[in-house]
Amino acid sequence: MQSVGDPANWPLQAHATFLNHGSFGSCPKPVLAYQQELRRRMERQPVHFFMRDLEPLLDKAREALGLFLGADPEGLAFVPNATYGINAVLRALVFKPGDELMITDHAYNACRNALDYVAERSGAVVRVVRLPTPVVQPSDILERLLGQVTSRVRLLLIDHVTSPTAIIFPLEEILQAMRSRGIATLVDGAHAPGMIPLDLEALGATYYTGNCHKWMCAPKGAGFLYVRKDCSHLIRPLAISHGANATRKDRSRFQLEFGWTGTSDPTAFLAVPRSIQWMAEQLSGGWDAIMHRNRRLALAAMAFLQERLGWVPVAPVDMIGSMVSLQMPPHRGEIHSTNPMGSNQLQDDLWRDYQVEVPLVFWPRPPHRLLRISAQLYNCPEDYLRLVQVMSKVLAERRP
Repeated sequence: MQSVGDPANWPLQAHATFLNHGSFGSCPKPVLAYQQELRRRMERQPVHFFMRDLEPLLDKAREALGLFLGADPEGLAFVPNATYGINAVLRALVFKPGDELMITDHAYNACRNALDYVAERSGAVVRVVRLPTPVVQPSDILERLLGQVTSRVRLLLIDHVTSPTAIIFPLEEILQAMRSRGIATLVDGAHAPGMIPLDLEALGATYYTGNCHKWMCAPKGAGFLYVRKDCSHLIRPLAISHGANATRKDRSRFQLEFGWTGTSDPTAFLAVPRSIQWMAEQLSGGWDAIMHRNRRLALAAMAFLQERLGWVPVAPVDMIGSMVSLQMPPHRGEIHSTNPMGSNQLQDDLWRDYQVEVPLVFWPRPPHRLLRISAQLYNCPEDYLRLVQVMSKVLAERRP
């Protein structure tokens, strides 16, 4: 299975082995060129662009995104990233002392921090549900969650695809179970759009936020927040701006507030339709073929690493998409990292010495660690062969 299309379409560094699309993937050059043309248009007449053109351009972009996500565009708002979306919801909702906010131990650290912050300010309690590792079957997740539900739970913050462990949660069953118990749901869908098919209206989450700049390959800074229609009056952006006292009747308060939060570069949002279109043109089967191809490559790479290195994946194949996390041997020695994003010395060394970029995560806590691989259109089997060769060499040299 070779990489797809012309490698020149991707601005990745030549001769590098880039296996970390899940953290910060590459945006195709044609999409970046489209964004640059939007920027030129913006700067030719900024007042006209922001005051007359921007709103209908954003509407058109939301329509394309809504079609891709299976979501009513009226319930969609562009945000810079999923972390912003999580914060917008949590900061807008009102919790009382003693309310319980559920989250799992597989959650993204930034989202857990946001939940802790809101709980501390309101007196609510964060209830962390510890999940088995490795996960044996999807029902393991639902059973653990339901086992922690009490009458005081007001919100579940849940991943669709986890970041450290790369597990696709059984979201439909989880949402249905919470809905039947009157519990609101906030989904961190950072990795889902472009990795797995989505129909947000059918899923029925109260709130769902995701990134377009990950598996959809839009420019950095393009994310979205989806709010169920009956709850849109509750949610406001983190920056309160002109929409707060607008007297217009042609748009919802939700759209008025999120549509303008202050002067910024909106071209990443406006380039989302181009990204959807360009990616779909790379394979004859469009996005369905992309998702199938990337998943097939990720599973083949997982099997190869398991065979050659003996590392065990943390989830069964039916809970894996275009990313896979495998359990590495425990770390021996001190841990040195000055990077707030969580990279460590071995990860940095792999890039510096071998130009191999792959995340190594201490999870659930040191000395236990995971290696997470990604598969995108620019990846091919030779990338994972190179990874195995380099990891075998480096680990042998560091063996005590």
